[in-house]
Order: sequence, then C-alpha cells, then structure tokens
Amino acid sequence: MKKVIVAGVGIGGLAAALRWQKLGFWLLIWVLTPIGLWTIDEAMFPFLAALGVLAQLGAVMAILRVQWPWEQILRRIVLLTLAAWLVEFWGSKTGFPFGSYQYTDVLQPQLGGVPLLIPLAWAMMLLPAWAVADVLLSSLHPRLNKFYPLVFALVSGLAFTAWDLYLDPQMVSRGMWFWKEPGGYFGIPWANYLGWWFSASLLTLLARPPVPPREPLLLIYTLTWLFQAIGLGFFWGQTGPAIAGLAGMGVFALAAWLRLWRIHSRRQNAAR
Repeated sequence: MKKVIVAGVGIGGLAAALRWQKLGFWLLIWVLTPIGLWTIDEAMFPFLAALGVLAQLGAVMAILRVQWPWEQILRRIVLLTLAAWLVEFWGSKTGFPFGSYQYTDVLQPQLGGVPLLIPLAWAMMLLPAWAVADVLLSSLHPRLNKFYPLVFALVSGLAFTAWDLYLDPQMVSRGMWFWKEPGGYFGIPWANYLGWWFSASLLTLLARPPVPPREPLLLIYTLTWLFQAIGLGFFWGQTGPAIAGLAGMGVFALAAWLRLWRIHSRRQNAAR
C-alpha cells in the first residue's frame, strides 16, 4: 500500500510539473513573439503564431488531464478540430455563416484552402470558454436547468466570440485572410461575429463537454485577454481592436473571477 501511495504522489507531482511546464512555454512564446518580430523579421509571425497555438493547446490539454481521462480529451479535441475545419471550409467556400472571406497562402499547411492551424486555434480557445460558461452558470435558476446544455453552449459561444474582437483585425492586417466585402468593425463584417457565435455554440452542443477544470482554464482565458490587449495596443498599433477586445473578453473574464470569489466566500462562511 505504501508503494502505491508513493507512486501515486509521484505521478501526480509529475503531472502538475508537466502542466506548469506547458503553461510556462506558452507564456514564453507570448513574450518572445514581439521581440522576435522586432529584432529579426516580421515574416516570422506565421511561425510564431503556429508555435503559440500549439503551446496553448498543449497547456489546455495538460490542464484538462486534471479531471478528464485522456480518452475524453482526445475525443473532444479531434471532434472540435474536425468540426471546426468543416465549418471553415464551408464558410470560405459559401460565405455562410461568417460572410465572404478567403484564406491566403501565408499560413501553411492547408487542406481544402483552410490552414490546419485554424481548427487547432478553435480548440485552444473554445475549451477555456467552456470554463468561463461553467463558472458563470454555476447558480443557474432551477427553472432553466432543463435548458442548461443550450444556455451553456450559447454563453460559451459568446465568450469564444469575444476573442475574435482581437483576432480578425490582427490577422487580416497581416494578410492571413481577407474579406471580399469588408464590413464595419475595422474592416470585418458584423455577420462574422454572428457566425462565430453560432458555430462555437453548435460545436459546444456537439461536444457535450463534462465539467472542465475551472480556475486553470479561466487563467488561460484571462491571460489571453490581457496579452492580446498588450500586443495589439502597444506593439502592433491596433488600438481600436485592442480596446474592443479588452472590453469584450474582459466582461467574461472579470465576471467569472467575481463569481468564483463569491463561491469561495460562501464556502468559507459556511465552514465557520
């Protein structure tokens, strides 16, 4: 029995170290990206963006391992990436549900005209958005319990879509994709955001996620919120999208942390 306990502690410690390692690597990429673009070459952006997506997805998967078995993690990652690729493929070919857009050849490799990095980016941010929704809906009114999967999907979709207030203006300005009929949000059609909300909500309904690890995934969401604002606002001269994204994602990040603080306060008061 003693050996089993020792082994269990060792495995748990190794898993925790791995999570912190992946999180640290992801944060390092965030720090090195503006430095690399300034000191070496702006042409490095696609490589650094790909590295950042993979690092964040790795950190998210390591965090999920706290509560989910690997089978559940891989099943949902595969489902999300395949479904996201299909949505992007359909959207870029038909204009539904995002509006008429097209990827350039900057991001490689591609399948069907869709960079393979894009579906991975969906997965890396939709999973933290699930944690945001789980926290915000933790005290859902009993009358709404039967509608919980739909409400959860819609709130997750909104939290995910708020990230695109940063993403689309940044990537369009860097030539990753372009809009055939530019719109009113810094050249991005407003229909794009309805499309993001619809698609992210639909993918969440399809994935039917179990309860995610709240605090660590919320930390991922919050750090993305802050780093994007700093990157766009201070390093890349996109003040408008930086302010809009700061407000949009900030509503969800701050509301979720406030909700967590209230939950912990009530538990502490109940334990006294």
